[in-house]
Parts: sequence; C-alpha cells; structure tokens
Amino acid sequence: MRILVLPGDGIGPEITGVAINVLNAANDVFDLGLTFDYDDVGFVSLEKYGTTLREEVLERAKTYDGIVLGTQSHMDYPAVEKGGRNVSAGFRIGLDLYANVRPARTRPFLDRGAPNMDLVIMREATEGFYPDRNMTVGWAELMPSPDMAISIRKITAHCSERIARRAFELAMKRRKKVTAIHKVNSFKLTDGLFLDQVRKVAKDFPEVQLDDVLVDAMTAHLVRTPSRFDVIVATNFYGDILSDLASELSGSIGLAGSIMASDTLCCAQAQHGSAPDIQGLDRANPTSMILSVAMLLQWMGEHHKSDALWKAGSAMDAAVDHVLADPASRTADLGGSLGCKAFGERVADVVRTG
Repeated sequence: MRILVLPGDGIGPEITGVAINVLNAANDVFDLGLTFDYDDVGFVSLEKYGTTLREEVLERAKTYDGIVLGTQSHMDYPAVEKGGRNVSAGFRIGLDLYANVRPARTRPFLDRGAPNMDLVIMREATEGFYPDRNMTVGWAELMPSPDMAISIRKITAHCSERIARRAFELAMKRRKKVTAIHKVNSFKLTDGLFLDQVRKVAKDFPEVQLDDVLVDAMTAHLVRTPSRFDVIVATNFYGDILSDLASELSGSIGLAGSIMASDTLCCAQAQHGSAPDIQGLDRANPTSMILSVAMLLQWMGEHHKSDALWKAGSAMDAAVDHVLADPASRTADLGGSLGCKAFGERVADVVRTG
C-alpha cells in the first residue's frame, strides 16, 4: 500500500518525520508493505510553484491508500489570488474528506486534564460557517459597504445525514451513545435541518442512545462532566471549537490525534497548528501526529479488512502511552526533557520491542 506524505509548514516537517519513523517501525514489525512518496504543500510549494496547493497534488492524492498531512501556517499565507490556498480546506473539499474524527481521552498517569474522559468528536468538515467551502463559485463572505460584513452558512441534508451515520456507526463500537450539538433555538432552519437528519439516522440504530445539547451549554458540560459523553456529532464550526476544548481538557491539544476521511480515503493530520516560533528547535511534541497516523492505519485496516494494519495502529497508540507514562520520557510541554526526535525514537523502540 502507498502513503503520500506532505510535511507542510512550521513544525510540520519535524513531527511528520518523527511520525513516519514510528510508522516505519510498525511497517517492519507487522510486515505491512507500506511505501512512501513525498510532495510539497504550504510555503515550500508557494516558493516552487506559486501556490500553497497545486491541483495536481490533489489529483495525485486520490491514487494513494492513505495521506499524511503536516501542519500549515494558513494565517501567514498570502491572499488566494497570490497563491495562498488553504491546504486543509483544499483536501477536505477536493477529496470529500467530510468526516473529521477527533478523539479526546484522559490519561490518568499524566495527572492533568479532566477525569475519566473518553470521547470522540465527529465533525462535519465540508460545509458550515466556512466561506471557502460552501459556495460553488465565489467566497461566502462579502462586504456590501465598508462598515458591513456578511457571512453565509450552508447546511445540507446530505452532509448532515452522512456525518450522523458515521457517528452512530462509531457509537455502536463504543458505549452506544451519541450527543448532537446545535443551536436550534437561534438557527432554526440550518441547525434544525442538521438535527432532523441526526434524528432520522438514529431510527436505524435503536441500540444507541441519542441526546442533543445546545452548543453554548455543551462548553459547560464538557468542563464539568466530560465523562458523560461518548460520541459527539457536530457541524463544522461547532465541532472545530469543541474539539480544541476537549483536547485541552484531555491534558493538551498536543495529545490529540485527528483524521479526515471520506468513504474511500483517509488523511492523518495533527489537530494543532504549525507553531513557527519553535520551528527547527526540536521542541515540538509529535504525539498528535503519531496518534493521527495510528488512526490512519486503523481506518485503513477497517476499510481494507486488514488485521495487520489495525494491530499496527493500535501498537503505535499503545506505544505512545507507554512512553508518556514515564515522566522522564516526556517532551518539555508535558514537563519532560526529551526533544521531538528523541521522543519519537522512544515510541518507535517500544513499537519494535512490543
């Protein structure tokens, strides 16, 4: 199987390199037969080709079994007309990677974060309050006058139904509970449509308990009683915000794995940003990227019916916990002294030795 690796900006090349090193260990141990090709996105691509994301990269990505996408410095890109294309959005729309899956769980041995939290946020990623992904032509924000700005939100039954179905399917493998997030008291039509589709899908999963929570109330519930939640399904904007909160409650956003998936393709992408202030200093925590790649392997294992791929992903996940359990083996952001590369080498060693 073939994996396309796109290192990206800031700490992206560092954490991606570490994650691929761990993946190579799993590749050897579980005899996965994975091969890797590399290409450029972000500032390297902008300098070489005049754009942060070439259309041929998207077309090429469609031919791979999996994608590893490094971090991007979107806020520092030039305007779209000058080549500053949003890379994440380009992949989500161009490859229909509509399911952004973001687990958040507490690790008791870290002695930080909320107690007894183990949840997954299923975030719809191809529409919603994002002006670069909800118009066929044009941009969904406009200024009719210098003192007026308008943003357009799009919610469709199709996208709401499929992310809800993925959430219920996941819940069947976990604790059989789905919580739908909305603000239907204000967004009666858009959130109303989303909630209608969630309830429609729920009828196909009678074993799964469904509840729904207003997004503002959800922030309080996550902080107060995160253990009550299992699978959380949300539209794009709500899911983006809540997943950062949940990840920080788990101990650090640097501990949060993430994948973007369609029905046929999956991309591993760390949940955090590019942290250009520590670029090249070997200070980044690569945990999120390693766990994202582990999730990619598990997704591939499930969709290709490969026990080896699934076990390899699980081994990477377990190896991260094994290393983090030793305070001396943690990166500086978690109170340890290891650099990015050394931490990754410890994880890779655990994968090799079991």
